[in-house]
Amino acid sequence: MITVFARCRVHYDGRAKSELGPGDRVIVIKPDGSFLIHQSKKREPVNWQPPGSRVRLELRENPVLVSIRRKPRETLEVELEEVYMVSLFRAEDYEELALTGSEAEMAELIFERPELIEPGFKPLFREKQIKHGIVDILGRDSSGNLVVLELKRRRAELHAVSQLKRYVEALREEHGNGVRGILVAPSLTSGAKRLLEEEGLEFRKLEPPKRDRKSRGRQTTLV
Repeated sequence: MITVFARCRVHYDGRAKSELGPGDRVIVIKPDGSFLIHQSKKREPVNWQPPGSRVRLELRENPVLVSIRRKPRETLEVELEEVYMVSLFRAEDYEELALTGSEAEMAELIFERPELIEPGFKPLFREKQIKHGIVDILGRDSSGNLVVLELKRRRAELHAVSQLKRYVEALREEHGNGVRGILVAPSLTSGAKRLLEEEGLEFRKLEPPKRDRKSRGRQTTLV
């Protein structure tokens, strides 16, 4: 991995064009071709190229780092006006991030054990696209009503209730009043609880499953 701390200008030409005037920035070049330019604020890079890009150094009036992506054709040029630091590190890292206790694992658990929501519940779709967004789980209850599940891995707040309400209202426009909304989370704020009751929506307490790091299997019991 190469890291450069420098005062630089940035020129991009590809699906659009952009220019970034001189400033102090951190440039990171990874072995897979990833090329990132970070400013002194915000989390995301101000400009970047994906893995598979080719990087070279050109000696012009000032040194220029050039990153080229072939398909689609994109060129990112970083003109180095003043270099403060350059580091090269031969990094070894063969691990992949393993998420545990995620909303995706909550969804898997509900598909495996739908009775955790209620007896007779049948999950039909996961991440179902509807008019106003994507429903985490869409299913039917024992009476044939559509049921919208909004999953939150942590304590649910007002925003989660508003999101669920929006999905339920969109589906009621298409299917009538036979649509229920259930917020599934470990806990609720008091404000979220009040809003759920006001809107006629429901809540089910469910902890995200915790994975044993020494085993690939998931725990079958909830914390």
